[in-house]
Amino acid sequence: MQEWYRSRALYEAVIKLVDSGNYGEALKMAEGIPDEVIRAKAFSTIAVEVAKGDGEYAKFLERAVEAALDIENFEESTKALMSLAFEFLNLGKLEDAKRISMFIKDVPNRSKVEAEIALILARNGKVSEAMEIINGIMDEDVKTWAMSRLASQL
Repeated sequence: MQEWYRSRALYEAVIKLVDSGNYGEALKMAEGIPDEVIRAKAFSTIAVEVAKGDGEYAKFLERAVEAALDIENFEESTKALMSLAFEFLNLGKLEDAKRISMFIKDVPNRSKVEAEIALILARNGKVSEAMEIINGIMDEDVKTWAMSRLASQL
């Protein structure tokens, strides 16, 4: 339990550093978070905030993905990666979201991210690119759902 409280306290400090724009220090502090799930969340927060500010976020994103993959619990690791992918989707950074989705080993969850990417592409007029992604979705239920949503958005 001590580890969790220490982790939460460090996470709060990371958030304050991020809010002040001190990303380098936030990154260093996040490295010291003992709980792997909270550490992954901290790195994700840093990456998203740097990306929001149109800064050079590649190294922050790479570290966030590594931290998510370091989580030993498969479900927690999947959740962390999905959350990160959806954050980048919300920022309109589809290529990054697609790259993150490739690390999601759980096929239905990776498929959900891919489906959302395809639907955004379709809304942006890139229907053939969206269809290509939908056709590559491995989970048949998600593929069917994405195809029906695509049809309703055209």
